[in-house]
Amino acid sequence: MLSDFKKFILRGNVVDLAVAVVIGAAFGAVIAAFVADLLTPLIAAIFGKQDFSSLSFTVNHSKFRYGSFLNSLIAFVIVATVVFFAVVVPLTAFMRRLNLIPKDEAEPEKRDCPECLSEIPVEARRCAFCTAEVGVGTPSSD
Repeated sequence: MLSDFKKFILRGNVVDLAVAVVIGAAFGAVIAAFVADLLTPLIAAIFGKQDFSSLSFTVNHSKFRYGSFLNSLIAFVIVATVVFFAVVVPLTAFMRRLNLIPKDEAEPEKRDCPECLSEIPVEARRCAFCTAEVGVGTPSSD
């Protein structure tokens, strides 16, 4: 059983995932520091509020601290933007270049069923929704 555990731990996927989690946590810390130390003061210079984390309001003696949430939200948007433009877009372009992803898969032309008005393929001879015979048709104008 111990040897199976060793094989599992040393499997490439587990090690890759562990590295990704550690790097992701470090990247998150860098982005959080960027937001707290550089972006928030920049916004504060424009709008006059120095520290978002102290922003709050009170309702019936309950204090709602929304400033810290604002910092986290800004950090999340920055991380998502960086991941999208630095990882997803280049990887998708690379995979398309290798023809692993079709460039633009054309959707089959559709038309409306004359009986139930559901959208069906142009080549259909029977409606999949109401089973009416529809014969050969032309695409609907959407």
